Amino acid sequence: MPLKKDTLLKGTLILAAAALVARGLGIFQRVPLDYVLSDAGNGYFGVANNVYLLLLVVATAGIPSAISKMVSQRYALGRVGEAQQVYRAAMLFGAAAGIVITLGMLGLAPLIAGPILDEPEAATAIRAIAPSLLLFPMIAMMRGYFQGRQFMAAGGISQIVEQILRVVAAVAIAFAIYAGSPHNDEGIAAGASLGSVFGSIGAFAVMLYYARKLKARDRLEPLAMRDTSRSLKLKEIYRELFRLSIPIVMTAITVQFVYTLDGIMVKSLTRGHFDPDLILHWWGVLSMNAQAIAGIPVILAVALSQSIIPIISAAHAVGDHNRVGNQASLAVRIAIYTGMPMILLLGVGAFSVNGLLFEKPEGSSIVAMLTLGTLFQIGMMVTNSILLGLGKPKKATMHTITGIIIKIILSFALAPWMGVYGIILSTTICFIWALFFNVLSLRKRSTFNVIGKAWPGYIATVAIVAGALWLLQKGVLAILSGAPDKVAFFFSCAVMGVGVLALYPTLLVLFRVITAEEMASYPRPVRKLLGPVFKLVGRTPQRG
Repeated sequence: MPLKKDTLLKGTLILAAAALVARGLGIFQRVPLDYVLSDAGNGYFGVANNVYLLLLVVATAGIPSAISKMVSQRYALGRVGEAQQVYRAAMLFGAAAGIVITLGMLGLAPLIAGPILDEPEAATAIRAIAPSLLLFPMIAMMRGYFQGRQFMAAGGISQIVEQILRVVAAVAIAFAIYAGSPHNDEGIAAGASLGSVFGSIGAFAVMLYYARKLKARDRLEPLAMRDTSRSLKLKEIYRELFRLSIPIVMTAITVQFVYTLDGIMVKSLTRGHFDPDLILHWWGVLSMNAQAIAGIPVILAVALSQSIIPIISAAHAVGDHNRVGNQASLAVRIAIYTGMPMILLLGVGAFSVNGLLFEKPEGSSIVAMLTLGTLFQIGMMVTNSILLGLGKPKKATMHTITGIIIKIILSFALAPWMGVYGIILSTTICFIWALFFNVLSLRKRSTFNVIGKAWPGYIATVAIVAGALWLLQKGVLAILSGAPDKVAFFFSCAVMGVGVLALYPTLLVLFRVITAEEMASYPRPVRKLLGPVFKLVGRTPQRG
């Protein structure tokens, strides 16, 4: 089957579907682990996973986005040879980064776990997950190149394969260790961490397969325009690559850095102010439950952030300012409209969701608070990527850094008397700060307008849906109070899910947040999805 370029909507849907499967599998991995690990064991696994993700972002996050931008710009201008040189230089960097960061993580695991994180028993898990970083930098470079060429399927499928292999291996190894030594939290957490190595091998194999397919396609379809490329030196490529990527790293690292910071601060800033057992409980719930569930609504934002960069960059490179403004506004609108129902379902319904997925529903207030704040995280991530596409990554970097500084100051002030809730509140304020200034920057540089005068209707929609979900959850759990907990939680989640699907789109149309005139400019799949809602409320969308 020949490879075809993806539009913003199609590319976003591909990446979102892949991320949704990956996130679902990631939660599936944590659910059985929650039954074989204590709060301490959950913490060891969470620490290793957060350190791994943080280092992965540092090593790779900026480079793929920079590759995507550099490749898409050069293809838009017909300089294919330069795009290929960029790709080869990035792969060389990825191979070197993989070796360095893997050896560093193996050697420094005791230092990271002990003096830095104050959890020396987590060193084994950190060492177990380290070898997966050998291949992931190269995988990330290849994904960035494919995104720049607007072929999102390769990265999406590799992500799904990676997660399947990772989860299967992690659960199998962890349960094998548990069978022989059920109280060995350190060993079980390390076995679960080792699963990432198998995932990296599978993902690399998929990317190699697609790289060969794309190379064969390029040989059959030469560019119509003359290639005006020049020979680039490695020094020149890396100068441009790092000039773009360093600010991107600073913005891309924000979420994972803040989550890692939260895990450290829960223990360090609350010690002496709260009961040690309560602090350990907070730490385990935040690392294992809350951060996993709160990551689900962000999936589409991650997909949008990846797919919007080459489209904005290509339009900006040829001076198509109308397309820049329209695509930027569309991206944020999609993120808000699609992210909110999931945030409400998981946040308002946190007690049922947490109780269904994990061993016990305890700590659901932590899950709810972290999840409800992800709306601002979503907005920050998408607007960061738009600023990058406009060639203004330093603006996003500045907003991110100041947000993190404010978060740290507030954590020190709030944690001693609010505990984990003060730390989560400071995290949400960090995201709000960065989003607010990103929006100001975009309005100065483009015709950026999300939903204009429809905000009152949208706020009313959110408030009504949130209230309805709260009542549905209370009602279902009261009716099923004599049933087994898992059964009650399942039906509560199911009823709330149906409630969101029925109420949310209906209210968007009823309150004219989405109008019949606006629907004419939407992609056909979206029009087909919302068409019945317009008919239900007595309005007919225009044909487009």
